[in-house]
Amino acid sequence: MPSERYWHLEVPTSSDRTYRLAQLDDHGGQPRDQFLWKPPIVLRLNARVSDEKLPGTWGFGFWNDPFSFLLGGDRTIKRLPTLPNAAWFFHASPENYLSFRDDLPANGYLAATFSSTKVHPGMLLLTSPALGLTLLPPTAQPIRKGLRRLVCQAASLIQVNVTDWHTYSIDWQGSIVSFSMDGSKIWQTPIVPPAPLSLVIWIDNQYASLPPRGRLRYGTLPNPVPAWLEVRDLELMDH
Repeated sequence: MPSERYWHLEVPTSSDRTYRLAQLDDHGGQPRDQFLWKPPIVLRLNARVSDEKLPGTWGFGFWNDPFSFLLGGDRTIKRLPTLPNAAWFFHASPENYLSFRDDLPANGYLAATFSSTKVHPGMLLLTSPALGLTLLPPTAQPIRKGLRRLVCQAASLIQVNVTDWHTYSIDWQGSIVSFSMDGSKIWQTPIVPPAPLSLVIWIDNQYASLPPRGRLRYGTLPNPVPAWLEVRDLELMDH
């Protein structure tokens, strides 16, 4: 029986490519420097999804909401652009390629972190037109290599049936982030995002791809049946 400790996030059936998002977060209209969470903190929850091959992305964890300048809605601040910082469980369908490095998994079900160099938002605004060059094959790869110098990332592929209930946890410390599933540690990394971050749980039908060869591609995907993510028993614990 649903309660205050149960959430059902659903993207409805669609044959077109309208962007669809179901999301829970706790950043609301706060500026990034007032986001709630910093280490040491542990996020623990139970989760499952409707299908192993959902189009788009879904996941849960901590992030800095770097894209709200483009996607901000009525209840959020359209914050200035920034580079990504995150520690999360993240699923990306095969149309995605979400790694600037060639030696990391770029789609599938991942435990992953991003830790970016702090760049003044004004500088990002001035240089953002250059990102349009990622749409051109000759210039996409030099820009991808440049982003690799600014954005440190780590990721590990997870092999599990995501349609079953599992207990996931993220232990975010000052010098390491550890990921556990069903009570067992599955991966850890010293690539730690800077604080503060917000909590986010989402499912959508979006994709983005900047592979080792070729250019940037992005867009949305149809979902012929409803796609959903269920979460229960969420806990946030200080050490």
